[in-house]
Amino acid sequence: METIRAFILAAGYGERLRPITDHIPKPLLPILGRPVIEMVLERLSSLPVDAFGINIHHKSEMLTQWAVSSPYAEGIELFHEKTILGTGGALSNARGFLSKSAFIVHNADILSDISLERLAEEHLTSGNVATLAVHNYEKFNNLWIDNAGILRNVGKPEPVGSSRLCKIAFTGIAVYSPEFLGFLPEGNSSVVDAWLKAMASGRKIGTVDFSGCSWSDIGTPASYASAVFEALQKDGETLYVHPSADCVNIQVEGHAVLEQASAAGSGTYLKNCVILPHTHLPAASRLEDAIAGPDYVKRIEFTHQCAHVHFSENMLHRFFQKPSKELKSELIGTGGSDRKYYRLADQKKSAVLMACSADDPDYERHIAYAEFFSRHSLPVPEMFDADRERKQALFEDLGDLSLYAWLKCRREPEMVESIFLKVLDILAKLHSGVSSYSAECQLLASRIFDYEHLRWETSYFAERFVSGLLGIQPADRQRLEEEFHRLAATVDSFPKAVVHRDFQSQNLMITKQGIPRVIDYQGARMGPPAYDLASVLWDPYYRLDEHMRERLVCYYMENYRGSLSSDFDEDKFKHSLILCRLQRHMQALGAYGFLAKVKGKKYFLKHIPQAMEYLAGEAESVRDDFPALRELVANLNVITCHV
Repeated sequence: METIRAFILAAGYGERLRPITDHIPKPLLPILGRPVIEMVLERLSSLPVDAFGINIHHKSEMLTQWAVSSPYAEGIELFHEKTILGTGGALSNARGFLSKSAFIVHNADILSDISLERLAEEHLTSGNVATLAVHNYEKFNNLWIDNAGILRNVGKPEPVGSSRLCKIAFTGIAVYSPEFLGFLPEGNSSVVDAWLKAMASGRKIGTVDFSGCSWSDIGTPASYASAVFEALQKDGETLYVHPSADCVNIQVEGHAVLEQASAAGSGTYLKNCVILPHTHLPAASRLEDAIAGPDYVKRIEFTHQCAHVHFSENMLHRFFQKPSKELKSELIGTGGSDRKYYRLADQKKSAVLMACSADDPDYERHIAYAEFFSRHSLPVPEMFDADRERKQALFEDLGDLSLYAWLKCRREPEMVESIFLKVLDILAKLHSGVSSYSAECQLLASRIFDYEHLRWETSYFAERFVSGLLGIQPADRQRLEEEFHRLAATVDSFPKAVVHRDFQSQNLMITKQGIPRVIDYQGARMGPPAYDLASVLWDPYYRLDEHMRERLVCYYMENYRGSLSSDFDEDKFKHSLILCRLQRHMQALGAYGFLAKVKGKKYFLKHIPQAMEYLAGEAESVRDDFPALRELVANLNVITCHV
């Protein structure tokens, strides 16, 4: 494709976004720490763009300051408008810049995943004077096009012969030929008027239909907040905290974003909120469905993702004393499971409903384990009711603040260590006191994390991560399989207790009292306790300080030793820990490969570098016993640095 230029329309006042845009120009509104305009530039960079033009007016000094420090600074040319020139006047004002080649124009407040390459190729090969990216968006449909996608009219009144035309919406993205500049007058004008002039002169304005693609216009507070929360969901997160933000003791439900240099005082409660840069919320603030700025709070009416499931009416009526249609419901949670969780609430109380598919083999275990763990005081959510026919169950609502999210706020090391000590108290209780009663729960006692399952994990790693995601075939597969066999046989020989098997920060909830609670325990089996310890202290989701980790390992061993009636061999346990770490991290990488490539949950890719760093260190420490594994992991570690 030949080189083109790009022009971003960024001069407007953002009237519909006030009072937000009284402080921040619309193009600089942050989405998870990045200005919208920078995200637009990144998208445009997929094209062979040799320079970026940007028109500015409102808060021009802030945009100028951003441009100078932008990663794209060397390629940016700013066009300051003393007065707003409109969508056409902006292009006319940049004639000298735009007349050298075809150029793409992109509104600064549009986020989309349309194929800019396809749009540019269509324009460059069609002979169009302009090619518009369009989509079917009923609210904004006002372009009339024919069967060939050629623009015939613009506006609400139906043109003559409209029965042969269809109506569609402009996305705010278009590619133009330099010839188009000739249809623009000097001064303020609309690009639509120039389209009509070009059409009247016989020039062709084409369209490319991108209906079904992701598209959002952040021109209103609600649409901006929705774009922010959509970005969170795409990243597999419920909470974003800028590294400079301060939020030591907050409670979060739904989604929350704290941008640069923001702060939330102790005891603050946030539900579906965006806290803009340099905003300080006083202690005990309570915000719901809002955008907060330095001196204002803008309440938003969000359209929450509603439930698409037939709830068990009898179960809900027993708990809420009312039918489901009188309850608020929203889909919650992220992660790798296909199970669905819904928060249901009225004005007095709330609960979480788990909905499983008809063929979910874990449903009965989840119910049985919940009853068993609760009976022995393991801190799991209280189960209020269950409907086995529908495979639904109603649980205590623990909120949305997982340990993983809790750790996103900057905290003193003492606070971090303190919460992990509480977590290890739970783990020691699970591995000792609870385990001693495992015979009471036959569904659990009969499920052994044995050689067969350990070999499944390493095969999962080889197939889903090494071959499936990275496309690599190990040089000596037979030798590697022999080592996997020895590893599984050795780990299977270790003493067994009840193990969670996914005891990591996303499966530990932090309640209002700062007490950890355990969720997602239906995969529990009888296995080596070190596997759970490896999962939580070498968690790819959060890297602990190494000295702190050493202290925590010692704390767990002392706690576990004190709860056992038999002797505890510290050296043997440490040996089991390194081998369980190998197993755990291969299993995790296999899961990341499967979830990213097969399930399309690309956000799991971000955890691969840390998991690989752990695995590389572990493989190096046992290189004499597992040389083929060490060689494979060393090679993979180089490759995954670029994932």
